[in-house]
Amino acid sequence: MKKSVLFSEFKLRDVTFKNRIFVSPMCQYSCTDGLANDWHFVHLGSRAVGGAGLVMVEASATSPEGRISPGDMGIWNDEQAAALGRIAKFIRAHGAVPAIQLAHAGRKASHSVPWEGDHAIGPDKGGWQTVAPSAVPFAEGDPAPRALSIEECRTIIGDFNKAIVRAVDAGFEVIELHMAHGYLLHQFLSPLSNNRADKYGGDLEGRMRFPLEVAAAARKTLPAKFPLFVRISATDWADGGWDLAQSIELCKRLKDLGVDLIDCSTGGLVPKVKIPVGPGYQVQFAEAVRKDTGLPTGAVGMITEAQQAETILANEQADVVFLAREFLRDAYFPLHAAKVLGVDLAWPKQYERAKPREHAR
Repeated sequence: MKKSVLFSEFKLRDVTFKNRIFVSPMCQYSCTDGLANDWHFVHLGSRAVGGAGLVMVEASATSPEGRISPGDMGIWNDEQAAALGRIAKFIRAHGAVPAIQLAHAGRKASHSVPWEGDHAIGPDKGGWQTVAPSAVPFAEGDPAPRALSIEECRTIIGDFNKAIVRAVDAGFEVIELHMAHGYLLHQFLSPLSNNRADKYGGDLEGRMRFPLEVAAAARKTLPAKFPLFVRISATDWADGGWDLAQSIELCKRLKDLGVDLIDCSTGGLVPKVKIPVGPGYQVQFAEAVRKDTGLPTGAVGMITEAQQAETILANEQADVVFLAREFLRDAYFPLHAAKVLGVDLAWPKQYERAKPREHAR
């Protein structure tokens, strides 16, 4: 058996991941009233059976108005948590760590599902009034969000805390806070979407304040044995916006609060920006955050091949890799990657008869 960084164990707090291939949270837009269903059970369960070290449930809204679309996952009530508990139990039973991303979409909420046009919808189409740091719409023609009051910000922090309690009770062992892709916490961070004049706006310190309060409260609510992740967009790819230098400062503060890993993505705050998309195009941000903060990081973005993932980790550019679209193409990516890297990975006993002969037991 060859040694592989990709297939080595990784431990954070009291949680050990059997390998460093993590399933990114990927919205399926397939819920009714925020409830997980059989689609999610099969979708997420298949990735656990396929050998991933961590399987993360899609962005799950902490309140109804925090959904991107009416089809989004939710965890603002006990019924939703119970539906997710069945999934978490299955993920754990098949050797992966069950994780969930908690989110509020802010001004990017109240949109149709992607295959129905991905556009803002009003109450007549099941939509609702959106909220944001400031009354600045995401895209030209979108309805303006309503600026949140300080009291409403406190309520949102409470919603995240309640969601964490439900998630832990449901069996999840990792919580990720969504501060990326132009959703609410990212909207507070970026000067392109936050023009507040109170304590939650202005300079970098002010713009970071609310996301840091969410993280601080989350760390106090989450049992100490479980890791807390934060997904960031390390840059807006836009002049005058959020950038890597600000991201590094944010991550230093998150580290002080007890955050355990930064999931490094980019973009999503403003439309029609030029992004240099290509294989591994976001790895540089995970590498920079890791180097400058000492925090473990996850690399994302067009990581599609076993050797590519292995090289990222071997070169210490990140500690884990998060795969999204590649897992949509191949639920069993870890099993296939092990073969490429010469690693004798155990297959599910039900599938053992199909294991390539050179690795058959």
